[in-house]
Amino acid sequence: MKIEVWSDYVCPFCYIGKRHLESALENFSHRDEVEVKFKSYELDPHASHNTNESMYEILSKKYGMSVEEAKKMTDGVAAQAKTVGLDFDFDQMIRTNTLDAHRLAKFAESKGKDKEVAEDLLKAYFIEAKHIGDHTTLEELAVNAGLDVNDVKKVLNSNAFEEEVRSDEAKAKNIGVQGVPFFVINDKYAISGAQPTETFLNALQKVWEEENGESPLKPLTSAGDQGATCTDDRCDY
Repeated sequence: MKIEVWSDYVCPFCYIGKRHLESALENFSHRDEVEVKFKSYELDPHASHNTNESMYEILSKKYGMSVEEAKKMTDGVAAQAKTVGLDFDFDQMIRTNTLDAHRLAKFAESKGKDKEVAEDLLKAYFIEAKHIGDHTTLEELAVNAGLDVNDVKKVLNSNAFEEEVRSDEAKAKNIGVQGVPFFVINDKYAISGAQPTETFLNALQKVWEEENGESPLKPLTSAGDQGATCTDDRCDY
């Protein structure tokens, strides 16, 4: 069974949704036969690599609210994150461009380290308040995941794996992805947003039964209502 996951490393619901999926897989009796593939999706391709603004100031400008209102808005997301064991640090979070992070993840995939790097990038951004647009930070994360630092430097100092990133984004557009996280199971069930663990588990079971002749095959369909997502224009804070 194949699960494709479109996400961005600055999308809070992508991390929360990832945890919901992992929880579902822990309770899925055929989890050893499931392959998870992370797909690239840039929420803001034109974002600068460096900024002196806080996350609250950025959100304040983007949504036309006060800094105090932006902070209150993120408090709700932080509370959601805590329910899945994640301690988001919006106070120190460093917003940046994520293209290089996605290129690094694609390189990691070529070395069989994509899952480790995906988790480390999300953790670095949301919990450790690291600058994931900075090459030194990316090199450190890659080495911690078991990648060769010299290979990583070559990738980051070139445009290597950008084509793979663009390919993921093109596929997302073709299948109608409008926000992330977005999950597709065996090209059969689409799950949009950080939906409950039960939604993922039910979809996994349905696909398994259909693929193994236990129920009729069905076309690609949504496995639940729209969950919390981030798009190019907004996040469901």
